[in-house]
Amino acid sequence: MNALISVSDKTSVVELAQALHAAGVRILSTGGTAKLIAEAGVHVTEVAELTGFPEMLDGRVKTLHPKVHGGLLARRDHPDHMAALKRHAISTIDILVVNLYPFEQTVARPGCTLEDAIENIDIGGPAMVRSGAKNWKDVAVLTDASQYGAVIAELREHGQVSQTTKFALAVAAFNRISNYDAAISDYLSSLQEDGKRALFPAQSNGRFVKLQDLRYGENPHQQAAFYRDLYPAPGSLVTARQLQGKELSYNNIADADAAWECVKSFDAPACVIVKHANPCGVAVGKDALEAYSKAFQTDPTSAFGGIIAFNRTVDGAAAQAVSKQFVEVLMAPEFTAEALAVFETKVNVRVLRIELPPGGVTDWDNGRNAMDVKRVGSGLLMQTADNHELSLADLKVVTKKQPTAQELDDLLFAWKVAKYVKSNAIVFCKDGMTMGVGAGQMSRLDSARIASIKAQHAKLSLAGTAVASDAFFPFRDGLDVVVDAGATSIIQPGGSMRDAEVIAAADERGVAMVFSGVRHFRH
Repeated sequence: MNALISVSDKTSVVELAQALHAAGVRILSTGGTAKLIAEAGVHVTEVAELTGFPEMLDGRVKTLHPKVHGGLLARRDHPDHMAALKRHAISTIDILVVNLYPFEQTVARPGCTLEDAIENIDIGGPAMVRSGAKNWKDVAVLTDASQYGAVIAELREHGQVSQTTKFALAVAAFNRISNYDAAISDYLSSLQEDGKRALFPAQSNGRFVKLQDLRYGENPHQQAAFYRDLYPAPGSLVTARQLQGKELSYNNIADADAAWECVKSFDAPACVIVKHANPCGVAVGKDALEAYSKAFQTDPTSAFGGIIAFNRTVDGAAAQAVSKQFVEVLMAPEFTAEALAVFETKVNVRVLRIELPPGGVTDWDNGRNAMDVKRVGSGLLMQTADNHELSLADLKVVTKKQPTAQELDDLLFAWKVAKYVKSNAIVFCKDGMTMGVGAGQMSRLDSARIASIKAQHAKLSLAGTAVASDAFFPFRDGLDVVVDAGATSIIQPGGSMRDAEVIAAADERGVAMVFSGVRHFRH
């Protein structure tokens, strides 16, 4: 049995070579890999010795030879193939260990030049991987160090690699080649004449890994599955570990993502309750319990069967409070033992733990998407993600009345929530808590009315509240509705042809209004 080892990433390769040698496998290798293996005391044959042809062109050509590809591609059950190998003195290659030049890592480095990128496009490696994976029944193809252990174990126990393992390795090999080629295409397609990279490449090659099949999609007659990015960001939903509960549904995942992205935007301990992709209650507090208690007050009716997210550890007290309502999904960076014990008897509640990003609770940017993608008929809409954050310095007071310090805090809180509410969005807030949310209406006026109606049903007073509108008020009627309901300060983007009319209405009503200069449509 022969193994050819040619790797760029040499993690665990010496241990692999030692194990293969101990199993009676002859080792073939190239360049630096061969040198490293030989220095470890393992007998190795250079590929140049096998082919009778030296490496050339600075290593660009070393394995592109019939004695390599013939040994990989020959079918052992095909007499003509085996006769051809014998006639040309070609040995079979039964195990192929290859990982590729680090193209993705190279182009991710600041200052990477086109020349750097081109020199890190592997040619011989992908060619060997394709040959070996095509002939998977006869060749075990290892493309990642994480695969070494299982193959070594099978060789030790059975003297060979099973067909099941070989097929799985071949699938992984073709996936790796596909991802590698896609990364090259993305990079080269994004290059502009000035050498800089465009945000949107001429060809976009999505690369996603399936996490699980789902029972159905948005509705029972639709099929669905859940995928993650090839390289998921820490602190993102796809990294969640489910601690208990039923299998997540399509709608659970979509709503959980809305809740998680919203709760991540707060520095203080926060709780977000989502129903049908919209926050129906958002609050901050001194701890998880207070944040939840305030968020729940906003809309107890909609919170029934909702998705709840915390940006802090859920302790026993918070868990006890949450357990009194019907909740579909509960997620947080951590749960205490007491909190988990509370939900042990509620076996249907899906409890998800999502680890904090490396920088902790103030480092949520690490888990943000850089791009948003939406499917349309036979096409895609791509845009940079709405990651804009507003600060006090960005606000422009446009009314005679100046907002108080408390109102400014409430306005920023309301604006942060409105960003995650479906358009048209109107959000009443006070003291770090949503008081009424109007979402997804065709008319901004209707959203304003609905938000005030919901507050009335929840028996919450809107007196002295701050209101956020995700886009400008096209007429003064929307402003009149929120002021009639009790609002004393308003934040909106501005930019309407009738801004002057709306500002005059705010002055007439004696309320403060600030412009953010930024719109937050969410469709």
